[in-house]
Amino acid sequence: MKEEIRTVNAPAAIGPYSQALKSGNTVFVSGCLPVDPKTGEIKTEIKSATKQMMENMKAVLMEAGLAMTDVVKTTVFVSDLEMFADMNSVYAEYFEKPYPARSCVQVARLPKDVLVEAECIAVIGQL
Repeated sequence: MKEEIRTVNAPAAIGPYSQALKSGNTVFVSGCLPVDPKTGEIKTEIKSATKQMMENMKAVLMEAGLAMTDVVKTTVFVSDLEMFADMNSVYAEYFEKPYPARSCVQVARLPKDVLVEAECIAVIGQL
């Protein structure tokens, strides 16, 4: 059985998908964009964009009763790998050892032409 996770503290889905789904003890968070959920402002500098993206991810996880320490896997999409170091410096502030497994890939284009997007998988009762 799957349960939808939805919060007003992160941007609403912009298509036919859920912010997150819970299945058993696993939560799958959809791609989080660097959009301020209160104003709709898109962050256009990589460090502030990464911070907003991670805050949105954190808000969705919190709605599911989880924390960043419950994340076991992330996938980060960037529009240009030249921004990797700046993205990574902010991303690292949200996790502690043992860090989640992660993939990071450059893509040709992201929704709303944002610089960065991330999704994650979290497991209830990890730590």
